[in-house]
Parts: sequence; C-alpha cells; structure tokens
Amino acid sequence: MHQNDSLDTESQRLTEEVQREKNWKRWGPYLAERQWGTVREDYSKDGSSWDYFTHEQARSRAYRWGEDGLLGMCDRQGRLCFALALWNGVDPILKERLFGLSGNEGNHGEDVKESYFYLDSTPTHSYMKALYKYPQSEFPYTRLVEENRNLSKDLGEFELIDTGIFEENRYFDIFAEYAKAAPNDILIKITVANRSSQTATLHLLPTIWFKNTWSWGRTGESYWSKPCIEYKKDGELLLSQETLGKFRFVVEPLPNIDAPTFLFTENETNAAKLFGAENPSHYVKDAFHDYIVNGRKDAVNPEMVGTKASPHYRLEVPAGEEVTVRLRLFAEQEAPEQPFDQNFEQIFQQRIRETQEFYEKHICAELCEHEQQVVRQAYAGLLWSKQFYHYGVKDWLEGDPAQPPLERDGDVPNSDWIHLYNRDIISMPDKWEYPWYATWDLGFHLIAFAKIDPDFAKQQLILFLREWYMHPNGQIPAFEFDFSSTNPPVIPWACWRVYKMTAEKGHRDRVFLARVFQKLLLDFTWWVNRKDVTGKNIFAGGFLGMDNIGVFDRSQPLPTGGHLQQADGTAWMAFYCVTMLAMALELADGDPAYEDIASKFFEHFIAISDAMNKIGGTGLWDEEDGFYYDWLTVDNKSTPLKVRSLVGIVVLFAAEVLNFQLIEHLPGFLKRMEWFLANRKDVTEHISCMKKAKATNHLLLAIPTKERLQRVLQYLLDENEFLSPYGIRSLSRFHLENPYVFPVDDQEYRVEYLPGESNSGIFGGNSNWRGPIWFPLNYVLVEALERYYHFWGDSFLVECPRGSGQMMNLSQVAHEIQERLTRIFLPNEQGYCPWQGKNQYFASDPHWRNLMLFHEYFCGDIGHGLGACHQTGWTALIARLLEDCGRKRAKS
Repeated sequence: MHQNDSLDTESQRLTEEVQREKNWKRWGPYLAERQWGTVREDYSKDGSSWDYFTHEQARSRAYRWGEDGLLGMCDRQGRLCFALALWNGVDPILKERLFGLSGNEGNHGEDVKESYFYLDSTPTHSYMKALYKYPQSEFPYTRLVEENRNLSKDLGEFELIDTGIFEENRYFDIFAEYAKAAPNDILIKITVANRSSQTATLHLLPTIWFKNTWSWGRTGESYWSKPCIEYKKDGELLLSQETLGKFRFVVEPLPNIDAPTFLFTENETNAAKLFGAENPSHYVKDAFHDYIVNGRKDAVNPEMVGTKASPHYRLEVPAGEEVTVRLRLFAEQEAPEQPFDQNFEQIFQQRIRETQEFYEKHICAELCEHEQQVVRQAYAGLLWSKQFYHYGVKDWLEGDPAQPPLERDGDVPNSDWIHLYNRDIISMPDKWEYPWYATWDLGFHLIAFAKIDPDFAKQQLILFLREWYMHPNGQIPAFEFDFSSTNPPVIPWACWRVYKMTAEKGHRDRVFLARVFQKLLLDFTWWVNRKDVTGKNIFAGGFLGMDNIGVFDRSQPLPTGGHLQQADGTAWMAFYCVTMLAMALELADGDPAYEDIASKFFEHFIAISDAMNKIGGTGLWDEEDGFYYDWLTVDNKSTPLKVRSLVGIVVLFAAEVLNFQLIEHLPGFLKRMEWFLANRKDVTEHISCMKKAKATNHLLLAIPTKERLQRVLQYLLDENEFLSPYGIRSLSRFHLENPYVFPVDDQEYRVEYLPGESNSGIFGGNSNWRGPIWFPLNYVLVEALERYYHFWGDSFLVECPRGSGQMMNLSQVAHEIQERLTRIFLPNEQGYCPWQGKNQYFASDPHWRNLMLFHEYFCGDIGHGLGACHQTGWTALIARLLEDCGRKRAKS
C-alpha cells in the first residue's frame, strides 16, 4: 500500500508495518489452541503423537516447541503468552485450553468439542474480539469421549451442544477483547456475561507466562536464559526476558469486587506427577489447577515470582448481567501515565471505529447486513488463525541435551527434511484440529488474505519458497505429519493470483513475481522428475489432498500391482505449467530473458495435455462416457476407473487466456510458438491450443477441446450428478444408486456417494471427499469457468441446470455456482442457515444468532457444516464469493 491522505487508519498501520516504521504485528492471536498431540511434541518410540502427549498431560507438562491457550495472544516469536483460565466450581480441571478428541477417539477423526467464535480482528490486530461459551454445569469430558468412541462411522459426530449443557442458558459468555494503543501497549478487556436465570460464580485467571526455552539444555537462537515475572506493587507485574526486554502487566482494581489474589509458579513439567521423577522446582506448570480445583495453597510461590502468573478473580455474576475485567500489557519504554484512566475506554472505542472504517472501505458496499456479518467473521477467523509455528527438524531428531533422545522404532517422519527450520507466523487452517500448516490449504488462505493484507499474502508465499522451507530437491513441505506428502501444487496459482489481485493503481509487484517464479522452477522440476513414473507426461502424485475420493489409497502401492495414471495429478501439472507460462510471459514483457522459459512451459503444457488426451489411444479421456478418469495400468493393459469425481473436473482448471498483443511484442517466443503450431499438429489436435478469438484478439490454451468441455459440463451441471443446491459435489450423486465396484482377488473396492461424513477409514479419516462440497476446488472451478467465458463469450452456451431448458454462458454458470455456495451461509425467513445443520440455537437464540462457524466442508445434499468446525482458512473464500455476487447484483 502507498502512504497517502486517503488511507484509513488501519491501512496506515499496515503501511507503517510494511515500511518497518512501526512493528504493529509484533503481538497478535499467534497462540495455538492445541500444542499437545502434535508431531513436534512427540518423542515416542512408535510415533503415536496423540497418545504420547495427551490433553490430560498438557496442564502438567511443559511444551518444547510452542504453547497453547484459550482466546489468547503472544508475540510473533512466541516468547510471552497471555490467555484465559476458567473454573466454574464443578469441573474436574481448570480450563486452560480447548478440549477435543484425539485422532483415535472419534468416529470421524480428531475434533474439537468446544463452542467458541472469532468475532473481529484487523490485519495488524490493533483490535481483536473473540467469544468462548463456558458451561456452568460440569464439562462432560468423559461423556464426549465415550459417546463418540461408541458411534459408528455411519452416524454424525456427538457435539458439546448435543449434551444439553447449554439448555436454560446455563453458561457464561466470555468475551476477550484486545486493543493496541501502540505496537507494544496492549489493552485487554475480559467480559463475563451470565446467561442463566441465577447468580453464578466464575473463577477467572487471566494468565501470562513465558514459553519454556531453558529446560532443554541448548544454547543459541531461541534458547534463552530463564526469564522472570515478579510482583512489584498495586497489581503490577514486571516481566523480563533477554530478547523481548522489560514489560509491565497491570491489573485494574474493580469497585465492589474483591481484589484478585496473585498466583505465581514456573512453566516447568510436573515430573513427579507424570513420571515419578524429581521436579526441577517445587512450583510447576499445573500449580494453578492444584490451587484452584484441589485447594492446595502451597502449590503457588508465596514469594510472588516465577515464569507463569495470574490474578485470580472470584466473580459472582448476577443473572443476566456481566462483569468486565481490564488489564494492560506494555513495554516499559511505552508505559502510559495512567493505565486505566478515561483514555483506556477511548482507545477501545477508537479502535472499534477504525476497524469498522477499514472494513467499510474493503468490503463490497452492496452486501446486505447479514452478508457483511458473514464476511467480517470469515476475515476474523482467517486473522485469528495465524499462529507462531516453531519446528527445527534437526534439533527434533537429535533430541535435547537435557532430555531423553528421540528413539524411534522404524522410519522417523521428516528425517529427510533435516534442513527445515520453521519459526514464523503462519496462516493455519485452524489452530486446534490443524495446529500446523498445510501448504495446499495455505494457497487458498492467501487468496482471501490478498484483499485485506496484501503484503502478508505475498510474504507467506515467499516464506514457503525459502531455502529453510523448500527441500534442496525443490519440493515444498506439505505438513508436519509428513513433509514429503504430495499436496496439489496450488502455490503457483496462488502466487499468480496474489500478484494480480494486489496490483494497485496499475502497479504490479514484479520483484515479488520474479522471486517466486525462480523458486517455483525448482518445485516444477521436482514434480517432473519424481511424479512422472513412465516419463510420458502422465503424473501419479499420490493422494493429492483429496484423501479418499478414489478406488484405492493412492499414496500406497496398488493392490493390483502396476501403476495409476492420475487424471487430477496430470491436470494439476498442466495447471502448474500454464500458470508458469502466464508468469513467464508477464516477466518477459520488460525482460526478454524470460521468453525462452516461456517457450519451455508452452511446449510442456501441450505435451501434458496431449498425453491426457491421446496416450493409449484416448489418454485419460473416456469417449464412451465423455469424462476424464484415472486409468489403472497393469502388464501394459490400461483400464479406466469410472468414478465420476472432482478428479475428472480438475482437468478444467488448466486453462489460460493469453493476450495476442502481448505475444506480438515478444518476437522470440512468437517465432518459436508459430513454428511449433505449424509443425506439431500431431500434439495439438485434441486440445484447445492457441485457438484465437477474432473479436477479442485472445488465445486459449486448455486441455479439453470445446466439444469435450461441453460433454464434461453436462455432468457438472446435472443436479443428479455434481450440481448440488449448495455448490459442486466432490463425487457425483450418480454413485448413490450406482456405486463403483472394482474387484481384486477376493476383495471388493467400492466408491459410493456419501453426502456427509465418510463411512470408511480409507486414508482420510475426518477428511472426506466422497460427496461433500469443498470451497477450495469450487473456487478454482469458478475462476476457470470465467477464463473460458473470457475467451468464448456468448458463443458458448450450456444448459444450466441440465434439463431445465435454461441456457447460460460460462460466466453465468460460474455465477450460478457462486450463488449456490453462498446459500450455505444465508438465512431463510426463520433465520436458519444450511451450515447450521440440526442446531437450532444459531437460528433462534439471541445469544447465538449472529455467530458463525466456517467448516472444513459441507453436506452435498443439505449444506450443513462438517469436519473441522473452525477451518476458516479456505472456507474464508466465502468472503470473496459473497463480494463478487454483491458486485454482480449491483451491476444487474
């Protein structure tokens, strides 16, 4: 962004951050919601991370690689953390972190079992707000585990709200709000609202602590000497850490409420409790739990010093009323004269106004009030899901000098990623079920981020292509369970889209494009060398994100022997290729050195597309059905696996419309292109290869011919196949009555349409692609259809929906899919939104009505939310879809 008088205040802060004038993003919601059960914390022999470091152990055991907490924040290096701890007087444990099922406990994989919502945030986190709903009855930890463990995979998950614990409003709404007076001056308000009809007691502990960096026996970067928190006077704590400096944490005295008791302990493992070993200190991590829940007054340090501290409030909250606690954290050099004078509330109100002004400027004005709420909360979830992520594979493999070494039976995951050292703020899918990055998810996150924080979007892409992330062989890391897994290559598309979307006043960041392009060359080469098994431009990339959509587990050897020719793997590479061509042509317009590499990608795209269409006679195209399938090759005999799924739809993504006037200014590329088209008609016969639209002077590169595109679209736009009332299904509904069955010896491999959760454990677990609607691939499809329309215009019409008699151009088709996707979040006359499923609270209860969850995926028939319930990352694409629909409504 460029500094000018027209910038709103938040945009000015973003500019100051980019220009390194002020460190506005030093503090943010970067604290994980679950650090236990992660690969990083797993030093077991068998690699069972869920069992090695459990939720039960988390309150007593110091983390090695990160921290977690409830509605919390920390600095961008995860050194000093703040979060809430709560006790309702009846729970068996002090609630310091979110609870959920481990991967082996639920009937559909890991699942958070709490009710919490992200309500607001600016990109610099100058203002943030979130809500946690805390039951006043005993939290049903055991029941949630037992009920879900006993459910079959044919049934849905048993959620907290299904226990009846929120009936009669017997709960607290707990709001955490943060406002920055300056980059290192953070104002905090905790508001506790009693929704029940009776006075209720809440123990509130706004807890501040230092990440444990001193117990591991290491020295050097990120392994500092032990920091300190000490009580000074009048509700004021002094916090000291060698790289962070000195901070003050101040608590405001409250009228008519007893002053809090200050509790201190160490962020150290309770080794005596967990392992029967000697504790490093009498005061350990779970001291506050022992003090509050077990009444052990000697558990906390009477000297009022340690590395973990909290004021302890015992709040009696009358029925239907609320109590607010105010705190402030600031660097000594930015200390306010009076922490809690009238300026405190004025700053909060000012930041709230600035947040409103920012989004009024950046959100489409044509949206109705509910649509604007959806967009705001989608962006809030996206911003709150940024996390400090620390993982040094070399240190993890070696173990720490003061701790037992990592001793694994068999292969150790990530052992060939010894160069990888991550210690950054990263956009996460969510911070509970996915407290680790997933690279292909990230590409979609950044499309949404590009609207509100373009610099963050670009810097994330650059980060993942840096040498301490990318493997020396060129592969981009996938996710911490296995960095070598094969994710769909969406990062190139994200780089190209972010480049174009962040252009301002005709200025495009060519330095950014050149930086990412150079690194993507390495990744492209890795794909070509590692995933083209036969060397014939047909790719087999493994499961490619769509975990259990196919006949076989594509990440494992095939039970038939032979190899799989993947329609989506090959199409993703064609998409990669044509995206790199578009980038190279853009860079060549100003630097002729890029013309040669543009020619390489032009010819490579044609080779891949030709292979899809012609190898073995018809390639991966099935002329009988008019669809692209995976083909199984055994003993030189190829058989199509006739599963109509997104595997065959991904083929449509690889389409690019090129400007012929640009190409005319690139003589080297133009000459080679014309020679190729004239002399290699054998490889351009069955694809859309540089077809020219006379009216627009555009050229089209795409895998299918116009006729094949028409045939695929007949399936896509059939409501008995892919077209759901709420978007495009991942598997055709045709397979509900017609399951695909492939026999191997005495075993049957089946694929059948399931609109909701998977009933199979094949590879995916909680991730299910056998019918539901996923926002990421719907979004890419919408963009692809717009590109086809950009070329064909009104000369290409298709019936939509099939059988309706209604003819549409491809832009209208794209809009129809967008409108169906947005229905998931739009209420009917009774206030019910499809994503809510059977939950009536969100439609009728005034304390739930405007709250939203952004699920991982959605039922293919009725649109209700499924999977991870806070995966705002790629489902935040709803913000862009709604805004696009709003603009189109305004034009019409």
